[in-house]
Order: sequence, then C-alpha cells, then structure tokens
Amino acid sequence: MPTRGFPAVRPRRLRVTPAVRRLVAETSVEARHLVLPAFVREGVSEPVAIASMPGVVQHSLDSLRKAAAEAASLGLGGIMLFGIPLVKDAVGSAGTDPDGILQQALRAVREEVGDDLVVMSDLCLDEFTDHGHCGVLAADGSVDNDVTLVRYAEMAVVQAEAGAHVVGPSGMMDGQVGVIRSALDSAGFTSTSVLAYSAKYASAFYGPFREAVDSSLRGDRKTYQQDPANARESLREVLLDLEEGADMVMVKPASAYLDILRAVADTVDVPVAAYQVSGEYSMVEAAAERGWIDRDRTVLETVTGIRRAGADVVLTYWAAEVAGWLARA
Repeated sequence: MPTRGFPAVRPRRLRVTPAVRRLVAETSVEARHLVLPAFVREGVSEPVAIASMPGVVQHSLDSLRKAAAEAASLGLGGIMLFGIPLVKDAVGSAGTDPDGILQQALRAVREEVGDDLVVMSDLCLDEFTDHGHCGVLAADGSVDNDVTLVRYAEMAVVQAEAGAHVVGPSGMMDGQVGVIRSALDSAGFTSTSVLAYSAKYASAFYGPFREAVDSSLRGDRKTYQQDPANARESLREVLLDLEEGADMVMVKPASAYLDILRAVADTVDVPVAAYQVSGEYSMVEAAAERGWIDRDRTVLETVTGIRRAGADVVLTYWAAEVAGWLARA
C-alpha cells in the first residue's frame, strides 16, 4: 500500500520512454496534413530570397517545378501557389490573364506532378492590383464587394483551366464562394474544389507576406477582413461559406486564433484548414537565429498545436522540412 498521501495515480508512467509517449500520443502530424505555400515571380530565372522570411523565396518557374516535385515526393498534402506579376493595375488584370504568372505556374506544376499532389491556387486580387487591396476599388476608395465578385468568378475559371485542383478565395468578400462555385460549375469545372478562407482576420501577422508578394497596399483591410476581437462572427462567416458551396474552410492566421480553429472544427462536418502565416514563421526564425529558442522543436510544437486545435490541413512554410523530419523519425 502506498504511504498515506503518496500518489497512487501517476500520469508520468505514460511519459517514461519515447515509445510510450508515441503509443499514447493524442495528436499526430503527418506529411499528408501539410500544404506548402509557394510564391512564383514573373520575369526571374533564379529564386529571389525574401529578406523577412529566411529560407523562403520567390520562385522562378523552374525552381517552382523542383519545389513541387519535392513536395510530391515527400507526400505533402498539397501546394498553394501565389503569383507575383511584373505589371499591376487597378483591377488586377494579370490575375485573369490566361498567360498570367499564376496561370503559368499552375500549368507548370500540374505538368510536373499531375495528380500526385493537390495543386491549389490563391484566388484573390491583392497580388495583382496596384493599390494592393483584395478587390476593385469604388470611386471613394473603398473596396466594391459586388464588382470584385465578377473578377473572382473570372479568376476561378482561368485558374481551373490552368490546372488548379483547388481554388482558395481569400479576399473575404461577401458572397464570394457562391459566385465562384457557380462560375466553376457553369464552365464545366464541377470537380474543382473550393477551400474558403472563411475566418480570415485583419492581422498584424501578415507583415512579411507583403514583402513576399511585393504588395502595393495602401491603408489596411479592416473593412473586409475580420476584427481580431470577434469570435462568434467567424462561425457566421464559416456557415455562410458552407451554404454557398465551400468544400473546405480555413482559419487564418493560426496560432493566435486556436480558439477559433477549435470552435470551427467542433461545428462543421467538412475538412478544416489553418494557415500558419508569414509572421508566425518569421518570429520563430528570428528568435531561433538569435539562439533564444530551439528552432526545430519550436517548429514541430507549433504545427502540432495547430493540429491539436482541430486543423485537418495546415498550410505552413515549413511543410517540406517537417515532412523530411517525419520521414526520418
């Protein structure tokens, strides 16, 4: 019999060896859960480093092909493509040009990997507009929601024609999923999926991404992206997107919104994604570079935390690296 007051129940028994910890682990991270966001820049023959995101580059078409092939070989769940054009204008014409850089990238990646990797495309105008907003501007400088929807419908079709398995509308325009679904179906792309950026917050964590896509943003996006103070609103946005035909939904950013992620995962019956955004990546890289944290452990811990909170799919710039670790474990 144990001494009076001595613990008879010892949870530590299930932590004593790596094998025991592996046996009872409640959450797993597998390569199939991970999606690699990738940037491709028009007019470059070599990758261009992104200063605020050490280790991440703006790809050339050739280097993007190699990254996609590696992603497929590692068993990643997918790759999400973002295009950076040479010329931007007020309506983001490059975004709907069949020969625009994003469409070129989609064709190149599909030629490289076929159906062995899920090829996704960001469906938004911010990379292509000279003002950097996610939609077409009205005369007063605000984003015109309904005019923007027309552009999104056009983008959806050209991206599907170029080979996207999944389109990811990220602009947070009201009604965007329904318009995109209708456009895809009318054009015969009934099998193209929609991953809706349903709960996307107006976050400070997007800072390095602005460099990554050479953003021209003036002002902010607080009138159409969600207020970080709001939680219930996210479920309203998610449910509206599902009513409009979303196949999957996303919470963005991830780490500061794990409560939102958990609430969404507990509410819906479709796959839930979370995007570990540029600021989350860069903070870890910067702290690790200074020796303040153990980089690799921190990377895996953050990705595991996002999975634990309910994400079926995690978009992360560490996707290929983490998959490599898992393969060697």
